[in-house]
Amino acid sequence: MKLRILFVDDEIRVLQGLKRMLHNMSHEWDMAFSDSGQAALDLMETRKFDVIVTDMRMPGMDGGELLAQVIKRHPNMVRIILSGHSDQTMILKSVKAAHQFLTKPCEADILKSTIVQAYKLQDLLRNEDVKQVVSKVESLPSLPSVYSEIVKEMESPEPSIKKVGDIIEKDIGMAAKMLQLVNSAFFGLPRHVASPSHAVSLLGIDVVKSLVLSIHVFSAFNQSQVYHFSLNKLWQHSVLVSRFAKRILEIEKLEPSLVDYGFLAGIVHDIGMLVLAANLPDKYELVMRLATEGKLPIHQAEMQVFSTNHSEVGAYLLGLWGLPGPIIETVAFHHQIDECRTDQMSPLIAVYYANYADYQLNPDHCTGGALKLDRVTLNKCQCKHSFDVWYEHCHRLSQLAKGAESGK
Repeated sequence: MKLRILFVDDEIRVLQGLKRMLHNMSHEWDMAFSDSGQAALDLMETRKFDVIVTDMRMPGMDGGELLAQVIKRHPNMVRIILSGHSDQTMILKSVKAAHQFLTKPCEADILKSTIVQAYKLQDLLRNEDVKQVVSKVESLPSLPSVYSEIVKEMESPEPSIKKVGDIIEKDIGMAAKMLQLVNSAFFGLPRHVASPSHAVSLLGIDVVKSLVLSIHVFSAFNQSQVYHFSLNKLWQHSVLVSRFAKRILEIEKLEPSLVDYGFLAGIVHDIGMLVLAANLPDKYELVMRLATEGKLPIHQAEMQVFSTNHSEVGAYLLGLWGLPGPIIETVAFHHQIDECRTDQMSPLIAVYYANYADYQLNPDHCTGGALKLDRVTLNKCQCKHSFDVWYEHCHRLSQLAKGAESGK
């Protein structure tokens, strides 16, 4: 089946330009063009679309208002803004509604790859109800203490870029949201930035301040929502996995960009848990009970309740948000590396082992049954050091973290 895409822009010449630029995709894409937000909504009532690409500044109904309506009426659609740099203020107001952002004029290859990449993970998430929930996710809640910390820093007379970056880097939801923005083409920044602190420095303090204080893109998690689910434990686990994965990739001497990917993938590898717990708390409480009482690994309990798991949910969301491929791959397969059919050392391998190592070293981070290590797949990878060496490095980092925590 062809990918069905709706382009919306009030300038006819822009729509004509898109038709010419994308003419060679007509054998793969079924494309339609509307010259206003209302016309687009009317068309969506008679035809089904997979992706909408809209301008931001339009008379009557602007792009942000249009996408807000799309979320309500057609939540499974991939939502992309294609607009001009002069619209940055309006774009910031739409960061909750849009999955990705592109700037005009946009090269054909960038537009094509953005649309394809955002949509290609559709088959990964098998539960349509969960897919609808994930597609509507605007941002993810943070630890209340971290949320208070970022707001306090932003409200100070002279917020520190470094401090803000450090705060965001240690929070799952904040890190993912910053990477969604900085890896979009709209801001004209280097593609595939893998460090949240670097993302903050590139976006600038004014943009981040607007996101935090005016647009309220971050929020505090209600810890009482889900029985047995602890965001604090998930945060502690994610921080250690990111440190373990980074160290493993460093001692294996992978290139710096892959080390960065491993670090970030470690932070967000369980982001699907947060998505499910925050948006489907009643069902996720059942997951936690099944895992606790039945001694099941969380991802297996999730499959029983949702027919999907946090790996698939997280990868689907990050794919919609346009994060780099190695991060999406790691999140998708961090419980089942055999499905990735890899025989090379990679961020995925490092995060997979780091995840296992933390549950061995800190069993209080684990709810339910223990994870088993797929040594057959790991042994196929071209590693310079033994798993015992990896484990020793993880053990040292874990002890340092415990020492730092006890010294506070």
